Amino acid sequence: MLGPHTDERGPLVRFLRPGAEEARVVLQGATVLATRVHALGVFVARVDGSAGDYRIEWRGADGGWQSSLDPYAFAPSIGELDLHLFQEGKHLALYRRFGSQVVSHGGVRGTSFVVWAPAALAMRVVGDFNGWSAELGAMRRLAGDVWEIFVPEVGAGALYKYQVGTRRGPLDKSDPLGRSMELRPQTASRVLDSSYVFADDEWVLARAKTQHVSAPISIYEVHLQSWRRRPAPAPAVETTEEPDESARWLSYRELAVELVSYVKELGFTHIELLPVLEHPYDGSWGYQVSGYFAPTSRLGTPDDFKFFVDACHAANIGVLLDWVPAHFPRDSAALGRFDGTPLYEHWDPRRGEHRQWETFVFDWGRPQVKNFLIASALYWLEEFHLDGLRVDAVASMLYLDYGANDPSEWEPNVHGGRENLEAVEFLRELCDTVHARVPGSIVCAEESTSWPGVTRPTIAGGLGFDFKWNMGWMHDTLSYFALDPIFRAFNHTMLTFGLMYAYSERFLLPLSHDEVVHLKRSLLGKLPGDPRAQQATLRAMFAYMWAHPGKKLLFMGGEIGQLTEWSFSTELDWQVLADEGHRGIQSVIRDVNRIYVSEPALHALDSDAEGFAWLDANDVSQSVVSFIRFGPSRLLSRRTGTFVVVVGNFTPIPREGYRIGVPRAGAYRELCNTDAKIYAGSGLGNLGSVMSEAIPSHGHPFSLSLLLPPLSVLYLAPADAGEPTDAELEDEQRLRDARARAIAAAAEPQPPVGLTNGEGQGERGG
Repeated sequence: MLGPHTDERGPLVRFLRPGAEEARVVLQGATVLATRVHALGVFVARVDGSAGDYRIEWRGADGGWQSSLDPYAFAPSIGELDLHLFQEGKHLALYRRFGSQVVSHGGVRGTSFVVWAPAALAMRVVGDFNGWSAELGAMRRLAGDVWEIFVPEVGAGALYKYQVGTRRGPLDKSDPLGRSMELRPQTASRVLDSSYVFADDEWVLARAKTQHVSAPISIYEVHLQSWRRRPAPAPAVETTEEPDESARWLSYRELAVELVSYVKELGFTHIELLPVLEHPYDGSWGYQVSGYFAPTSRLGTPDDFKFFVDACHAANIGVLLDWVPAHFPRDSAALGRFDGTPLYEHWDPRRGEHRQWETFVFDWGRPQVKNFLIASALYWLEEFHLDGLRVDAVASMLYLDYGANDPSEWEPNVHGGRENLEAVEFLRELCDTVHARVPGSIVCAEESTSWPGVTRPTIAGGLGFDFKWNMGWMHDTLSYFALDPIFRAFNHTMLTFGLMYAYSERFLLPLSHDEVVHLKRSLLGKLPGDPRAQQATLRAMFAYMWAHPGKKLLFMGGEIGQLTEWSFSTELDWQVLADEGHRGIQSVIRDVNRIYVSEPALHALDSDAEGFAWLDANDVSQSVVSFIRFGPSRLLSRRTGTFVVVVGNFTPIPREGYRIGVPRAGAYRELCNTDAKIYAGSGLGNLGSVMSEAIPSHGHPFSLSLLLPPLSVLYLAPADAGEPTDAELEDEQRLRDARARAIAAAAEPQPPVGLTNGEGQGERGG
C-alpha cells in the first residue's frame, strides 16, 4: 500500500505520518501537496510521470517541518538466492545479509533489516530513527517467511528492535542476528558497521601448522569480567561508604594489554573465553545467550573485541571461545517464542525445553535453525579471527533423555533409541563446515559421557571434533589429590585408570571453571593438610597434569592458588601473591608451560599410545608413579634421548634411593622439581642432575637412583640428547612401514571361519 503506486488516475505516492498536520512530497525540485485520506495519518500525493526519487516532508503540531526519504520507495534489499539458500539451511554467510546491514541501495546509504518470522501476522522495525513508532516501521513479507525493509539514511549506532505482531498481541524482540547490543538490562540491538582492519595475516596463515593434534596446546580459561577489575570512579559527592575496589570491568582494549601480557609471561599457548556472546544475566557467566552474533557490550564494542583478538595473535596466543548451541534463555526479548510460536526451539516440550536449566532447546532438525547456528559459529571464526570453539554441553544435545526424571519426559527416536539423531547430524555438519571454511581452526567438545567417536572424522562415523574434554580424568585426578595422603594407596587406580582409555579419543585435560564454583571449593581448597602441604600438592598435581597425555586447560586463579571459590562478581584473589607459596605455584605453571612447549616428548604424541610407557604404575604402597613420554618417534626417542622421564611421589615422605629404569646411559637433567626452593618447596632433590647406572630395572638396561622429594613431581631428560643419524632414520622408516602393513592387513575383510551370523552362511547364529 505504501510507497509509489499507480491507480486508474495515474502515479501516486502514499505514505503514513501519524500526527502530521500537513505533508508534501518533494520530487525533482517540485513540491506536491499531499492529501490526508485517513485519520490515522495516511497521505496521498498525485505526481506527474514516474515517482522516481522523492522526499517526504511533514509538519507536526509544533509547527516545525521534518523531512526523510521514503523506505517504501526502495525495492527489497535481499535477493532470491539469499532467500533460497536460507530456506535450504545453506546460507553460510547469513550474518552478511540478515539482521541489520549498512549498505548502499538504490544509490542511497542506509540500513537493511531482514528477519525470519514465519508465524508473524506483521513485523515492524522500531528504533531511535523513527521515534520507536511501530506505525512507521512496517516490513514486507518476502518468500520463505522472511521480512525485510530498507530504511534510508540510517547508519551505524542506531538502536532498534523488532515488534512482532501475533494473535496474542505484539512482542518486542532483539534482532536474532544483531551484531551489537545495548548494555543490559536494556535489550535493543545496535546497527553495526565495523571499520576494524586486522593485522594478523601471518598468524592466520600459520595457524593450520600450530593448531593440530601434535602441537603443544596449553589453555588459560578466562571469565573476562572477573579476571581483574578497576576501582570504581570516585563519587561526585563525599560519602561515608567504603569504596568498591572491584566495581569496574576491564575493557577489551585494557585486557588486550594486561591479560595478554600476563598469559604470555606464564607461557600459555591459548586463551579460552567463557562466552562473550551477549547475555542478559551476569550470573549465567555468558552461558544463557541472547545475542548469538554480538560480543557483550559490557566490555566495549565489536571493534574493541577485534582489537583484543588481534593483540593475542600479535603475542602468538590463540583465542578459543565457549559457544553454546545447546540451549538459550526464556527472556522475553530473546529467541524464545520469537514469532509467537516455537521457532528456534523444538515444538515438542519434551525436546524443546530443558527443565533443569529452565531454558529452551534448539530445534536442530529445522534447516533454518541449523543454518542460524552454523552461521553463528562461522561468524566468530571468520569475522573475529578466533582460532576455535569449545562447544558447551554436548552431552545434553546427544541424548533425548538427558536430565529426564520420568519416561514421560522424553520420547525415543525413530529407531527406539535415546540418541538425538538431529543433534548428531547438526554437530557433524558443524565440524565439517568449520574445518572446510576456516582451515586450522579447532572445535572442542565438552562431552561428559562415553559416546563413541567424538573426535573420529565424520566420514568414519564420528562426530568430527578435534578434541574432547576428558571429564573422567578430571574427576579421578581431583578425587585422588583431595584424599589425605594416607588413603591414596587405597585409591591408586584413580591416578592410573585414565591411561586405559587415554587414546580412545583425542583428549584435552580440563581443570575448568565448573570445578571451582559455589560450594565446590577452589583447587587449593580441595586439598588436604596445612597451607604448605596444600601448596606442595597443588604444584605436584599441576606438574603431573602437564606430563600426562592430552592437551591442557586451567581456569584462571588456579595458577596463583586461589583461596576462595570463583565468583563472577569479583576479581581473583591477587593479594595471595604476597605469599611466597602462592608465587611458587605460579612459577611452577610458568615453568611447566615452558618445558611442555619446548619438549616434543610432552606433546607430539599426545594422542598416540607410542608416546607413553609406564615405568611403574603399581607402586601402590608408596603412592609413586613413574612413566616415560616419548618424542615424535618412540624408536628415535630412545636412541637420541628425546624423551622425558616423569616420577611423582604423592605422599609427604621423601624416598631415598628410589630406582627407576631408563632406556639410555648417561646423565639426566632435572628439568623440573616441584619441591625446589624457587617454588617455596623444601629444596630436596637430585642437585639438578643424576647419572645412570648399568643396573637393569623396569625392563630397561639402565636405571637412576633418585631422591624423591615429598609431595612432588620430577621431570628428567637425557643431558646429551642428539640428532638422529641416517641409519637411525632408515630403521625408523622400516618400522613405520612394517606397522602400516600390519594395520592394513588387520583392516582387510577376512573370510568367514566356522560359525557366522550371516543369513544362510552357517547352521547356527553366532
